[in-house]
Amino acid sequence: MKAKTLRRAVTGCALALAGVMALSIPGSAHHSTAMFAWGEEEALTNMTVERWEWTNPHTFLYARDADGNRWAFEGMSPNHLVRYGWSRRSLQPGQVIDLTYYPLRDDRNGGFNVTVTKQDGTHLNQFGEGGTQQ
Repeated sequence: MKAKTLRRAVTGCALALAGVMALSIPGSAHHSTAMFAWGEEEALTNMTVERWEWTNPHTFLYARDADGNRWAFEGMSPNHLVRYGWSRRSLQPGQVIDLTYYPLRDDRNGGFNVTVTKQDGTHLNQFGEGGTQQ
């Protein structure tokens, strides 16, 4: 009887440990880009940077147009952007830029940022110089 009880206890502990280990494995979930009109690039000029957030999993650019309307743009991750010449200091509040983006499907002011061109001619592309990514 003792051997049977010990076997049950060991089996129970092994199952509990397996369950804990399974729950601790990081997932690879990611949100959809369905909210953007992906591939339908639009341009905005003379945008004033309000804030540039260098955060994971996505960067965010907040800017105002000439009429004072606020716009919000999601971007690739810092890890991705570093490979294409971006940094946390790429954009500064008050800086005037031109940009291209994939608009939000619900017509709000914003979308997914594709490129930024600074007044000095510096051109930054979210996907490198080779173009877009889906």
